[in-house]
Amino acid sequence: MAELLKMAIEAHGGLDRWNKVNALRVAASITGAIWSIKGQADALTDVVITAETKQERLTMDRPGHDKRTVFEPGQVLMQSANGRQLDANDNPRKAFEGQTLQTPWEDVHVAYFSGEAMWTYLNLPFLLAQPGFEIEELSSIQPEVEIWRRLKITFPDNVSSHTRTQICCFGPDRLLRRHDYTVDILGGSQALNYASDYRTVGGIVFPMTRRVIAYEGDYQPVKDPVLVAIDLKEITLL
Repeated sequence: MAELLKMAIEAHGGLDRWNKVNALRVAASITGAIWSIKGQADALTDVVITAETKQERLTMDRPGHDKRTVFEPGQVLMQSANGRQLDANDNPRKAFEGQTLQTPWEDVHVAYFSGEAMWTYLNLPFLLAQPGFEIEELSSIQPEVEIWRRLKITFPDNVSSHTRTQICCFGPDRLLRRHDYTVDILGGSQALNYASDYRTVGGIVFPMTRRVIAYEGDYQPVKDPVLVAIDLKEITLL
C-alpha cells in the first residue's frame, strides 16, 4: 500500500476498524445547483442513505414520500418505502446517453448519479485499499495556506464511480481535503469536491460537509454556483 494512502487510512480510523463495518446509515441533505438545473431541486433534501462497505450497493430512502431507490453498478431499482418494487432499470448509464446539461432528469438519473457518488464518497479513503485500485502519489500543491499531498487513483472496471481516474488531496493531518474528478455521465464536467467539518463516529472519521464546485484549467476553482452541497446530519455504523 502506498505510504500516503496508509497514513490517510490511519488518520480516518484505520483499516482494522473499518473492516468491522458492514454498512453506514446516514441522514443527509443533498442540494445544490445541479438538482435545480435538472428539474429535481428538492429530490434529495431529506434522505436516509444505507451505503454498504463490502459491495457496491446503496439504498436511499425519502422519509414521508414512500420512495426508496437501490443503486448497484448495473442496476437501479425504484421501490416503495416497504420495499415493493415499482420500476427497475438494468442499464442505468445508458439512460444518460445524448443528454446535455439542460436535459431534465427522471428518478433513474437521480438514483444512479447520487448512488455512484455517495457510495464512493462514504467509502473513501478505505475503498482505495481494495484489490484492483492503482495508486500513484502526485506532486503536492498549496492552494491556500496548507500544503496538500495528492493521490492519483485509477478505479478498476468493476467499480462504478464518476470516472476511472480521480485525485484525492490530503492535508497535513492526512484527512481528505478535496476530491478532484470529472463526471462521465455529465459529459466530462469537471468538479472539485471539498470535504470539511470532520466528526468521529465509532472510531471512524467522516467529513460531515462536502461542497462541489466546477474548475477551469489547472484546477482553478469556479466558486459560484455550488453544484452539489452535501450535509450529513447523523451517521450510524452497522
